[in-house]
Amino acid sequence: MSTDNKRGIGKGQPQRYQFLITRLITPCLTALTLSLLILGLGWHPPAQAAGGLLVSSNPVTDPKALLRLALPVNDPHIRQIQSSIEDIRYQLRLKRWRSIAGDVKTAQRTLERHRQDWLDQIDPGDQAAAVTQLNAISTGLTDLATIIPNRDKIAVFVAQDAILDQVGELEALMVQKFPFAIPAEYAQLPQLLGRATVKITTNKGDLTLILDGYNAPITAGNFLDLVQQGFYTQLPFTRAEESYVVQAGDPPGDADSYLDPRTGQTRRIPLEIKVQGDEQPLYGTTLETAGRYLDKPTLPFAAYGTLAMARTESDPNSASSQFFFLLFEPELTPAGINLLDGRYAVFGYLIDGKAVLEKIRAGDKIQTIKIINGSEYLVNATPANVNQAALELPILNPQF
Repeated sequence: MSTDNKRGIGKGQPQRYQFLITRLITPCLTALTLSLLILGLGWHPPAQAAGGLLVSSNPVTDPKALLRLALPVNDPHIRQIQSSIEDIRYQLRLKRWRSIAGDVKTAQRTLERHRQDWLDQIDPGDQAAAVTQLNAISTGLTDLATIIPNRDKIAVFVAQDAILDQVGELEALMVQKFPFAIPAEYAQLPQLLGRATVKITTNKGDLTLILDGYNAPITAGNFLDLVQQGFYTQLPFTRAEESYVVQAGDPPGDADSYLDPRTGQTRRIPLEIKVQGDEQPLYGTTLETAGRYLDKPTLPFAAYGTLAMARTESDPNSASSQFFFLLFEPELTPAGINLLDGRYAVFGYLIDGKAVLEKIRAGDKIQTIKIINGSEYLVNATPANVNQAALELPILNPQF
C-alpha cells in the first residue's frame, strides 16, 4: 500500500472545506432571493448561476432515477410514463392525492397508445421480455389506482417504486446498440459496452452497485475488469470521512495503482465525462478546463453512494484502481452545486446497501466483489492466464 497520500479527492481538505462553505452559503442565497422577491424588488436569479449555486428546487437524487435518465433512449412517450410515475413521489410529499391519480391516468393512457410502438423498437429476441415488462407495468398501474383512494403513503411509494423498476427494464430493452465509438487512442483499454451489476461484500455487509458503461465505458470497464480479476479481494477501505467519502482500491506494496500484466506498466485511464446532450464523453480534461462551466454531466454527483474514480489532483488522467463513494446527503448538497461534477469520473451508483455504506470505516475490508450480471458487455478484459503471470513481475512505482 502506497504511502503517497495524494490520490483521491480533496486531499489536504481544501475541497472539503469548499463543499462545506457551499453548503452553508447556498441556503443563505436562496433565502435572500426569496426575500427580494417577497419585497417586490423584482430580482430573478438566472436558471443557472456561475458555479451552479442556484439550482432546481426539485433535483433528481434517486440513484435508480438517475440511471434511467442516463439511458440512451430518445422515445418521448416512454419518458412520459417515467416522468409521470416519478412525479408521484414529489406529489406524495405534498399529499396531493388528486395529482397522484392524474399521474397514474396519464401513464395508463400513454401505455395504451404507444405499447406497440415500443415493441416495434425492440429486437425480436427481446420481444418476449418486453411484453412481460409491459404487462407488469399495466398491472402495476391498475393496482396503484386502487391504492390511491386509501391514501396509504407507504403502499403508494412501494407500488410506484416497483413500476419504475419495470419501466427501467423496458427502457433498457429499447437500447438497440452501443451509442458511440470509443476513440482509437483508448480502444485497447477494457470497456463496458452496456451496464453491469456487482455486489461488494464487506465485513460490515453487502453493497450492490450498477455500473454504467453507456456513459462511462472505459471507467466502468476498467473497474469491472479489476473485479473480474479479483483485484479488490481483501483490500481495505483506506479512507472514510463522515458526510464526505469512502475510498478503496489501494493495492498492497509500494504501488498505489494497478499493474497491467500485459504491459508490465501501471494502467491508467483517461478522465471520462459524458455531458448531457453530447453524443460521446469528453476525454482527458475536466469540464472546467474545457470551458464548459455550466454543462451538466449525464452521471452527476447527485445521490448518496455515487461511485467515481479517485485520481491525483494535478493529473486528470491518473486514475487506475482506486475508487470512492460520495457520502454527502442530497438534501444538504443539492444537485448542481457540488465541486466534483465534471472533475471526477462517475461510473455508477449504489442501489442497495446504504445502511452498510454508512457504517464503513477506514480499515474495514472488501471481502469479495462479484459480478451479478453484465459481464457479457465487458470487452478487452485481461485474460486470466496473463493475470497469473503477473505474479512474477516486479512492482513498479508510479510516477506523478
